Amino acid sequence: MSAHFADDELALLREHGIVLFAERVIFDARPPMTVEQIAAVQELCAGPLPPELVALWQRTAGGRIDYDLHLRINGYEEAVSWAELFWKGSGADHDLQDWIEHEQQNAREAAAARDQQWDGKLTALPFGGFESSDRIYAVVERGADYGHILAWKQGLPEAWAHAMHEDGLTTIAHDLPAAFAMLHLDEDPLEPAGDYFTGQALLEYLDERHQTHGLALELVDKLVAFYRRAVVDWRTPLAAGTLASDGALSRIALRHAVATDDKALVERLAANGVPLDGPLQGSALATDLALAHGAHHAAEALARAGAPVSPDALDAIDSAVSPELVALLLERGARPSATAIAECVACGAPAAARVIADAYRKQHEDLPTAFETVRQDMLADLESSLAEVRTGKRSHYLGAEGLAERVDHLQSFSL
Repeated sequence: MSAHFADDELALLREHGIVLFAERVIFDARPPMTVEQIAAVQELCAGPLPPELVALWQRTAGGRIDYDLHLRINGYEEAVSWAELFWKGSGADHDLQDWIEHEQQNAREAAAARDQQWDGKLTALPFGGFESSDRIYAVVERGADYGHILAWKQGLPEAWAHAMHEDGLTTIAHDLPAAFAMLHLDEDPLEPAGDYFTGQALLEYLDERHQTHGLALELVDKLVAFYRRAVVDWRTPLAAGTLASDGALSRIALRHAVATDDKALVERLAANGVPLDGPLQGSALATDLALAHGAHHAAEALARAGAPVSPDALDAIDSAVSPELVALLLERGARPSATAIAECVACGAPAAARVIADAYRKQHEDLPTAFETVRQDMLADLESSLAEVRTGKRSHYLGAEGLAERVDHLQSFSL
């Protein structure tokens, strides 16, 4: 139980599908699992269910959670989506029984590949995650890792720049309460840095419970205040000059600077010794992330502060960039390429494209041919997307107008 809420408040929150566990909020919560249901899961496991997982299921069979979780997996800085606690009978991608059967099938196939007979017992139990891309497991066999909470993340196709391209597995924490403690909020959900933010799902759920089901606004506000206790504080150690000693907090602060395109904050972080190298999201460096998000002020500040610039940094341009920034990035190690030229052209930055073209000519003799090849491929892709958007077959972040604009830019440009 929580010391922050009276018993009657906890009971009322429970009526509205809200449960507190290990100082974190679970919403859209299911009723508790029965003794028989827990025993049925126990029968499938190689060892005893961790008592903390049993305690969770005695509170709720499953539900939704809305926090950030960043883990180092395969050398990548990965955002793990632990948005769901699986429950039996959900009939969706968060059905506990379906995921158990999935693991059983994998175990059978793995044993068969080794010409062995599987004993029918799971050593790791899936109990949360997000759809098919992220899963959370509890180790349920006796040994040094018993009770550990693991995160598995699916690799993405090679076409996804800076994404992890192979499946990965890592330990979140030594037990379930410690794993819940790893769940945090990078940003204050009441002061979000963007249009889509962690906490949005919970706030919308609470608003619906208040507007439609009569959950008292005073209790909503109290719960939101409790939830916001998970907001990480990197500003205090920054002011104290100690932020650089905490790698996880430093990365959160740097991501915030990029998300808000805050040049002054980047300069302040650099002056305080915050590391500007290493992966910040996936394998993307800070400068990669800034360019991909159109945070050009932050990108300039990063480059001037000595942050590493990837050789292919200019290939990820997705908004109109200044020729001055392009020149700076080329000076800091970015490689001129036909793709970078075409990206700048498409985004409506012809002056920047010409700066890259001039640098390319100094190293290569095939500029007209190389650029034309890339331009035609890019035009074909944009025109195909535009046709599908106009006929309603798909949506696109640029919309029909943005896609048409990029097509026009590419068609009208000449070296």
